[in-house]
Amino acid sequence: MTTLRHVAVLDVGKSNAKVALVDAATLEEIDLARQPNRVRHAGPWPHFDLDGLWAFFADSLARFHRSHGIDAISVTTHGASAALLDAGGALAAPMLDYEFDGPDTVTEAYDRIRPPFAETGSPRLGLGLNLGAQFHWQFVTVPALRERTAHVVTYPQYWGFRLTGEIASDVTSLGCHTDLWNPHRGAFSPLVERLGLAGKMAPPRRPSEILGALRPELCTGLGLHPGTPVTVGIHDSNASLLPNLVGRSPPFAVVSTGTWVIAMAIGGEKVDLPPERDTLVNVNAFGDPVPSARFMGGREFETICGPAAGPASDAALATVLAEDIILLPAVEPGSGPFQNRAARWTRTPRNDQERNAAASLYLALMTETCLRLAGARGVTLVEGPLATNTAYLAMLAALRPDPVEATLSATGTSTGAALLALGHGGTPRTRRIPKPGGQDHARYAASWFARTGPDPHAA
Repeated sequence: MTTLRHVAVLDVGKSNAKVALVDAATLEEIDLARQPNRVRHAGPWPHFDLDGLWAFFADSLARFHRSHGIDAISVTTHGASAALLDAGGALAAPMLDYEFDGPDTVTEAYDRIRPPFAETGSPRLGLGLNLGAQFHWQFVTVPALRERTAHVVTYPQYWGFRLTGEIASDVTSLGCHTDLWNPHRGAFSPLVERLGLAGKMAPPRRPSEILGALRPELCTGLGLHPGTPVTVGIHDSNASLLPNLVGRSPPFAVVSTGTWVIAMAIGGEKVDLPPERDTLVNVNAFGDPVPSARFMGGREFETICGPAAGPASDAALATVLAEDIILLPAVEPGSGPFQNRAARWTRTPRNDQERNAAASLYLALMTETCLRLAGARGVTLVEGPLATNTAYLAMLAALRPDPVEATLSATGTSTGAALLALGHGGTPRTRRIPKPGGQDHARYAASWFARTGPDPHAA
């Protein structure tokens, strides 16, 4: 078997798309390209710019191969997205942006056919965040679409199809609040048949399987080696989880951060997940259910501070803690553990630095709420953008009874996605976050929880 040196990872987050080249020996990114993940508004509904992403991927793959060499390709994407393909393999319709509110117009009709949370582990979410709700609305809006659809492929496998020509779905994407999967049985839910999609859903496969070889014409056009393998692919937060599943013993928790902050508990306390608080049962790369809770943390931070916010100063953080400048949930009230609440300040920040510090503490307190809801125990590992936010990490370390560690990788999902191709690897390198001295963090947190409800299992 050929030794793999470099794995190219196509990584599509809700806000940004990336191509990372991961070194097989160190599991570190040695090259990285990034661009915004744009939504187009022409046509029947807002949809992802798939052709624009394809051009970006092709350019990056060709450039990385010229510079370093690519031995395998892996794919990871955000959830709540899938492609409807016609019999010829073309899109039967544009891929709906899950933040579009069209599905909310037929909520009552959809609720009559969706299975219960106990069966699917999928909370009822607004917009198109339940994949089944997307399909239901699309078929109501364009009745001919159901008949035109020959195959349904979850989002990582859409890119896999374009790379290899092979049809599949993966268990982690199906298990991401779609309403279409029963994580306890490892099988499709009754909703698939109720939507008229029986026999059209692409067969589910494990993310680490080889989907196929890169199409010959792409090998020629991009300059890659003939037969370059492409893995089935994985949902992005489960890519973050995978290296720890391989290299750690439970209990532990992983906090995957980006547009979404997702807390996943492995070997934690047995808890009853309250679906009205945006808890869910994820499905990991091995097909096992994972108690999880989440909120739209990256989007909230950008809403509060703007897209170019830098780190908060120590002085601003000290002021925010001392003066109880507190942000209460929810900035994005359509998801997370405090849905349908309006965000408010106990005291208005006087400048951007104080706003940034208070927002960072808010994200940590929301993360702690999610960790409690999921029953997390043991070390907490933070990956993604918040792994560099010192104010966030310090508050989380103050709250957690067990250690908090932050990964050193710039793109945590890339390591896990690369492991799909490598089939081996250790845990990502991390740094231990020291608990802050004094009582300021504990007092501030107690004030926040007193205002939001100290028991995360309370409605």
